[in-house]
Amino acid sequence: MKKLLEISLGIVTSVGGFLEVGSMATAAQAGATFGLRLIWAILLGTICIIFLVEMAGRFAAVSGHTIADGIRERFGFNTFLWPLLATLLVNFMVMSAEIGGVAIAAELATGIGFQWWAVPVAFLAWLFLWKGTFGFIEKGVAVLGLVTLCFVVAAVMLKPDWKQVAAGAVPSLPDHDAASYWFMAVSILGASISPYLFMFYSSGAVEDHWDKTYLGTNRAIAGLGMSFGGTISVSVLVVAALVLGEHGVNQVDDYHQLPLLLIPIFGFWGFVLFVASLAIACFGAALEIALQQAYLVAQGFGWTWGEDRKPREDPGFCSVYTSSLLLAAIPIGLGLDPLKLTIFSMAVTAASLPLTVVPFLFLLNDERYVGDHRNGMISNAAVIFVIALGFVLAVVAIPLQIFGGS
Repeated sequence: MKKLLEISLGIVTSVGGFLEVGSMATAAQAGATFGLRLIWAILLGTICIIFLVEMAGRFAAVSGHTIADGIRERFGFNTFLWPLLATLLVNFMVMSAEIGGVAIAAELATGIGFQWWAVPVAFLAWLFLWKGTFGFIEKGVAVLGLVTLCFVVAAVMLKPDWKQVAAGAVPSLPDHDAASYWFMAVSILGASISPYLFMFYSSGAVEDHWDKTYLGTNRAIAGLGMSFGGTISVSVLVVAALVLGEHGVNQVDDYHQLPLLLIPIFGFWGFVLFVASLAIACFGAALEIALQQAYLVAQGFGWTWGEDRKPREDPGFCSVYTSSLLLAAIPIGLGLDPLKLTIFSMAVTAASLPLTVVPFLFLLNDERYVGDHRNGMISNAAVIFVIALGFVLAVVAIPLQIFGGS
C-alpha cells in the first residue's frame, strides 16, 4: 500500500512539469494559432519525459544517488559546472515565469496588478518550504492539482472532431508562419522536458528512501504521472483551438485572454476553475523549482540537504531556495511580461537539454552505478532523438523568432 501511495510523487512531478505556466501558455498559444496541428509536439515531449523520469527514479533507487550527485562524482566538478550553471539559469527564468503565473491568477481574482503579487507569492512559497516537509508539499500539491482535470472535461464537452485530433498527433509541416510554428513546437518540447522535472524526481526518490524494490512502482509512477500531465496539456490545446478560434483569437499575447478557455463551457465557474488551475499549478511548480535549485547546488557542492530536515540542519540548502525565490520575484515585480518570459524560457530550456541529459545517459549506461539495470537500446535511442530534435529546432527557431524570419 505504501508503494502505491508513491503515485503522488508522479502526479506532483507531473503538475510541476506539464500543468504549469509553460504548458498552459504554449498549449493555448499553439491551439489558438495553429489549431490542432501541434498535438504531436506534446505527445513527443510526453513520451520523452516518461523515459527520463523512469530513468531518474531507477537511477536513484539502484545507485542511491541523485542525478546531480552522480554527474559530479562520475565526471568531476569542472565538468559538472556546465550543466549546473545552465540548469540554474534556465530554472531561474522558469521559476520567475511560475511566480508570474500565480501573480496573474491573483490579478484575475482581485483586479490588483500582477506586479504587486510577485513578492507575496515568493514569500508564501518560501514559507511553505521553510515550514513544510517533502511529503506535505508532494501530496498536498498533487491533490489540489487534480482541479486541472477541468480541461479534460471541457475538451470532451466541446465534442471535437476526433479524426482531426488524431491527425494533429502526426507531425506535419506548417501551412503558414513557419517561424512561429517551429518556435511553438520547440517551446512545447521545452515545457514538457524541463531538466528540473526529472532532476527533482530523482531527489524526491532519495528523500523517500527508494531502493530496488521500488523499480516496478517507479515505472508505474513515470508512466501514469507523466501521461496525466500530457493529457491535460493536450486538452488545453484542444480547448484553445476550438474556443479561442470561435472568438476570433488567433494569437495569445495576453494572459487576460486565457480565462476564455473555460468560460464558454462552464460560465462563471469556468473563470473560477481557470484561476484555481493556474494558481495551483504554477505555485506547485514554483515550489518544485525552488527546491530543485537548492537540491542542485547542495548536491553539487556536497552540502547537507533535505526538505525533511530542520532549516538549522541544512542552512546552505535553505539559503539557496530562499535567495532563488527572492531573485525570481524581482523581474515580475518590475513588470516583465510573464507570458513573453514563459514562451521564451521554454524555448531556451529545449536548447539547454543536451548539457544535462547527455551526461545523465552516460550514468544510466554505467554498470558501476546501475549494474544490470542499464538502459536498453530503445530508451537511449528515444531520448537521444527527441533531445537532438529539440536542440536543432531551438537553434534554428529562436533566431528566426527574435529577428522576425519566416
